[in-house]
Amino acid sequence: MKLDLCPSPALYQHYKSENDTVVVVDVFRASATMCMMLNNGASAIIPVSNSELAKKYKSKGYLVGAERNTKRCEFADFGNSPFDYSPEKVSEKEIVFTTTNGTRAIDVASDSKELLIGTFPNIDAVVDRCLSSAERVVILCAGWNNRINIEDTLFGGAFAEKLLEKANIKFDSDSIRMTYELWLRVKDNLDEYLKASDHYQRLVNNSAVGDINFCITQNSISIVPVYNKTDKKIY
Repeated sequence: MKLDLCPSPALYQHYKSENDTVVVVDVFRASATMCMMLNNGASAIIPVSNSELAKKYKSKGYLVGAERNTKRCEFADFGNSPFDYSPEKVSEKEIVFTTTNGTRAIDVASDSKELLIGTFPNIDAVVDRCLSSAERVVILCAGWNNRINIEDTLFGGAFAEKLLEKANIKFDSDSIRMTYELWLRVKDNLDEYLKASDHYQRLVNNSAVGDINFCITQNSISIVPVYNKTDKKIY
Protein backbone atom coordinates (compact mmCIF):
# COMPACT_ATOMS: atom_id res chain seq x y z
CA MET A 1 0.00 0.00 0.00
CA LYS A 2 1.08 3.55 -0.73
CA LEU A 3 0.51 6.32 1.82
CA ASP A 4 0.65 10.07 1.35
CA LEU A 5 -0.39 13.19 3.20
CA CYS A 6 -1.81 16.39 1.75
CA PRO A 7 -1.28 19.12 4.37
CA SER A 8 -3.97 21.49 3.04
CA PRO A 9 -7.08 21.28 0.86
CA ALA A 10 -5.53 24.00 -1.34
CA LEU A 11 -2.83 21.48 -2.34
CA TYR A 12 -5.06 18.47 -2.91
CA GLN A 13 -4.87 18.61 -6.70
CA HIS A 14 -1.14 17.98 -6.43
CA TYR A 15 -1.52 14.86 -4.26
CA LYS A 16 -4.54 13.06 -5.67
CA SER A 17 -4.53 10.19 -8.13
CA GLU A 18 -7.02 7.66 -9.42
CA ASN A 19 -8.32 4.98 -7.07
CA ASP A 20 -7.32 6.84 -3.90
CA THR A 21 -8.88 6.22 -0.54
CA VAL A 22 -8.93 9.67 1.04
CA VAL A 23 -9.06 10.08 4.81
CA VAL A 24 -10.25 13.58 5.67
CA VAL A 25 -9.02 14.68 9.10
CA ASP A 26 -10.00 17.75 11.07
CA VAL A 27 -8.76 16.96 14.57
CA PHE A 28 -10.13 20.15 16.16
CA ARG A 29 -13.02 19.25 15.84
CA ALA A 30 -15.16 18.28 12.85
CA SER A 31 -13.92 14.71 12.43
CA ALA A 32 -14.59 13.77 16.05
CA THR A 33 -17.94 15.54 15.93
CA MET A 34 -19.07 13.56 12.89
CA CYS A 35 -17.93 10.33 14.52
CA MET A 36 -19.94 11.22 17.62
CA MET A 37 -23.07 11.98 15.59
CA LEU A 38 -23.08 8.53 14.02
CA ASN A 39 -21.99 6.83 17.23
CA ASN A 40 -25.00 8.40 18.97
CA GLY A 41 -27.45 7.15 16.37
CA ALA A 42 -27.71 9.80 13.64
CA SER A 43 -28.97 8.14 10.47
CA ALA A 44 -26.79 10.27 8.16
CA ILE A 45 -24.76 13.46 7.94
CA ILE A 46 -25.24 15.89 5.08
CA PRO A 47 -21.98 17.86 4.78
CA VAL A 48 -22.25 21.27 3.13
CA SER A 49 -19.40 23.65 2.44
CA ASN A 50 -21.15 26.96 3.06
CA SER A 51 -23.51 28.40 5.66
CA GLU A 52 -26.04 29.72 3.13
CA LEU A 53 -26.84 26.21 1.98
CA ALA A 54 -27.05 25.09 5.60
CA LYS A 55 -29.62 27.85 6.23
CA LYS A 56 -31.73 26.55 3.34
CA TYR A 57 -31.76 23.10 4.89
CA LYS A 58 -32.70 24.63 8.22
CA SER A 59 -35.68 26.36 6.60
CA LYS A 60 -36.86 22.95 5.38
CA GLY A 61 -36.89 21.55 8.90
CA TYR A 62 -33.52 19.78 9.06
CA LEU A 63 -31.40 19.76 12.19
CA VAL A 64 -28.27 21.77 11.45
CA GLY A 65 -24.81 21.87 12.98
CA ALA A 66 -22.89 24.94 11.86
CA GLU A 67 -19.65 26.55 13.02
CA ARG A 68 -17.45 29.36 11.83
CA ASN A 69 -14.21 30.41 13.51
CA THR A 70 -14.84 27.96 16.40
CA LYS A 71 -18.25 29.47 17.26
CA ARG A 72 -21.73 28.07 16.63
CA CYS A 73 -23.62 29.96 13.93
CA GLU A 74 -26.68 31.76 15.27
CA PHE A 75 -29.14 29.91 13.05
CA ALA A 76 -27.86 26.45 13.93
CA ASP A 77 -29.16 23.82 16.35
CA PHE A 78 -25.64 22.65 17.17
CA GLY A 79 -22.07 23.83 16.92
CA ASN A 80 -18.90 21.85 16.31
CA SER A 81 -18.44 20.20 19.70
CA PRO A 82 -18.73 16.41 19.84
CA PHE A 83 -20.72 16.83 23.03
CA ASP A 84 -23.48 18.84 21.32
CA TYR A 85 -24.81 15.70 19.64
CA SER A 86 -26.37 13.56 22.37
CA PRO A 87 -28.38 10.44 21.48
CA GLU A 88 -31.55 12.16 22.66
CA LYS A 89 -31.05 14.92 20.09
CA VAL A 90 -29.71 13.07 17.04
CA SER A 91 -30.85 9.44 17.13
CA GLU A 92 -32.42 8.43 13.79
CA LYS A 93 -32.04 11.99 12.48
CA GLU A 94 -30.21 13.34 9.44
CA ILE A 95 -27.89 16.16 10.48
CA VAL A 96 -26.78 18.91 8.11
CA PHE A 97 -23.24 19.94 8.99
CA THR A 98 -20.96 22.79 7.95
CA THR A 99 -17.69 23.93 9.54
CA THR A 100 -14.87 26.34 8.86
CA ASN A 101 -12.51 23.69 7.50
CA GLY A 102 -13.61 20.07 7.76
CA THR A 103 -16.63 20.10 5.47
CA ARG A 104 -14.72 22.14 2.90
CA ALA A 105 -12.06 19.41 2.79
CA ILE A 106 -14.81 16.84 2.20
CA ASP A 107 -16.10 18.89 -0.71
CA VAL A 108 -12.62 19.10 -2.28
CA ALA A 109 -12.16 15.33 -2.23
CA SER A 110 -15.75 14.30 -2.87
CA ASP A 111 -14.94 12.65 -6.22
CA SER A 112 -12.31 10.28 -4.79
CA LYS A 113 -12.77 6.52 -5.04
CA GLU A 114 -13.50 6.31 -1.33
CA LEU A 115 -13.71 9.06 1.27
CA LEU A 116 -13.48 8.30 4.98
CA ILE A 117 -13.52 10.55 8.03
CA GLY A 118 -10.62 9.92 10.38
CA THR A 119 -9.28 11.31 13.62
CA PHE A 120 -7.62 10.11 16.80
CA PRO A 121 -10.83 8.75 18.43
CA ASN A 122 -11.40 6.30 15.55
CA ILE A 123 -7.84 5.87 14.26
CA ASP A 124 -7.58 2.07 14.60
CA ALA A 125 -10.91 1.51 12.90
CA VAL A 126 -9.84 3.69 9.95
CA VAL A 127 -6.48 1.91 9.72
CA ASP A 128 -8.22 -1.47 9.56
CA ARG A 129 -10.68 -0.22 6.93
CA CYS A 130 -7.83 1.02 4.75
CA LEU A 131 -5.86 -2.19 5.13
CA SER A 132 -8.86 -4.21 3.99
CA SER A 133 -9.54 -2.32 0.76
CA ALA A 134 -7.18 0.54 -0.15
CA GLU A 135 -4.39 0.60 -2.72
CA ARG A 136 -3.25 4.15 -2.01
CA VAL A 137 -4.30 6.25 0.97
CA VAL A 138 -4.09 10.04 1.11
CA ILE A 139 -4.53 11.73 4.46
CA LEU A 140 -6.21 15.04 3.59
CA CYS A 141 -5.68 17.56 6.37
CA ALA A 142 -8.44 20.14 6.73
CA GLY A 143 -6.00 22.70 8.11
CA TRP A 144 -7.19 26.21 8.86
CA ASN A 145 -8.49 28.38 6.00
CA ASN A 146 -6.22 26.47 3.60
CA ARG A 147 -3.21 26.92 5.88
CA ILE A 148 -1.33 23.97 7.36
CA ASN A 149 -1.91 23.10 11.00
CA ILE A 150 -0.05 20.87 13.41
CA GLU A 151 -2.79 18.65 14.80
CA ASP A 152 -4.10 17.31 11.47
CA THR A 153 -0.58 16.76 10.23
CA LEU A 154 0.34 14.81 13.37
CA PHE A 155 -2.65 12.55 12.88
CA GLY A 156 -1.04 11.55 9.59
CA GLY A 157 2.11 10.57 11.44
CA ALA A 158 0.16 8.50 13.95
CA PHE A 159 -1.73 6.85 11.10
CA ALA A 160 1.54 6.01 9.34
CA GLU A 161 2.97 4.43 12.48
CA LYS A 162 -0.04 2.16 12.88
CA LEU A 163 -0.03 1.11 9.24
CA LEU A 164 3.68 0.30 9.37
CA GLU A 165 3.04 -2.01 12.32
CA LYS A 166 0.60 -4.07 10.26
CA ALA A 167 1.67 -3.96 6.61
CA ASN A 168 4.32 -3.14 4.05
CA ILE A 169 3.78 0.57 3.41
CA LYS A 170 5.48 2.82 0.89
CA PHE A 171 5.63 6.53 1.66
CA ASP A 172 4.61 8.35 -1.50
CA SER A 173 6.15 11.78 -0.80
CA ASP A 174 8.30 13.75 1.60
CA SER A 175 5.11 15.11 3.18
CA ILE A 176 4.15 11.87 4.89
CA ARG A 177 7.74 11.07 5.78
CA MET A 178 8.18 14.41 7.56
CA THR A 179 4.97 14.12 9.53
CA TYR A 180 5.81 10.56 10.55
CA GLU A 181 9.18 11.65 11.89
CA LEU A 182 7.59 14.57 13.76
CA TRP A 183 4.99 12.25 15.27
CA LEU A 184 7.68 9.93 16.61
CA ARG A 185 9.34 12.91 18.33
CA VAL A 186 6.25 14.31 20.07
CA LYS A 187 3.76 11.45 20.49
CA ASP A 188 4.60 10.82 24.15
CA ASN A 189 3.89 14.45 25.02
CA LEU A 190 1.19 15.29 22.49
CA ASP A 191 -1.06 17.47 24.63
CA GLU A 192 1.81 19.62 25.85
CA TYR A 193 3.21 19.96 22.33
CA LEU A 194 -0.15 21.06 20.93
CA LYS A 195 -0.65 23.78 23.54
CA ALA A 196 1.49 26.14 21.47
CA SER A 197 -0.47 25.45 18.28
CA ASP A 198 -2.76 28.03 16.69
CA HIS A 199 -6.00 26.12 16.88
CA TYR A 200 -5.46 24.85 20.42
CA GLN A 201 -5.33 28.49 21.45
CA ARG A 202 -8.45 29.32 19.43
CA LEU A 203 -10.36 26.65 21.32
CA VAL A 204 -9.08 27.91 24.65
CA ASN A 205 -10.00 31.48 23.76
CA ASN A 206 -13.52 30.42 22.78
CA SER A 207 -14.24 28.32 25.88
CA ALA A 208 -13.99 25.02 24.01
CA VAL A 209 -11.05 23.60 25.94
CA GLY A 210 -13.28 20.76 27.17
CA ASP A 211 -13.30 19.24 23.66
CA ILE A 212 -9.53 19.01 23.31
CA ASN A 213 -8.82 15.88 25.33
CA PHE A 214 -11.56 13.92 23.58
CA CYS A 215 -10.31 14.98 20.15
CA ILE A 216 -6.75 13.75 20.72
CA THR A 217 -7.52 10.55 22.66
CA GLN A 218 -7.24 7.41 20.57
CA ASN A 219 -9.89 4.75 20.00
CA SER A 220 -12.92 5.88 21.96
CA ILE A 221 -15.12 5.26 18.89
CA SER A 222 -15.09 2.35 16.44
CA ILE A 223 -17.23 3.94 13.72
CA VAL A 224 -15.71 4.95 10.36
CA PRO A 225 -17.87 7.60 8.68
CA VAL A 226 -18.00 6.97 4.92
CA TYR A 227 -19.03 9.50 2.27
CA ASN A 228 -21.52 8.26 -0.32
CA LYS A 229 -20.98 9.97 -3.68
CA THR A 230 -24.44 9.08 -4.95
CA ASP A 231 -26.50 10.96 -2.38
CA LYS A 232 -23.66 13.10 -0.96
CA LYS A 233 -24.28 11.93 2.58
CA ILE A 234 -22.03 10.38 5.24
CA TYR A 235 -23.03 7.12 6.90
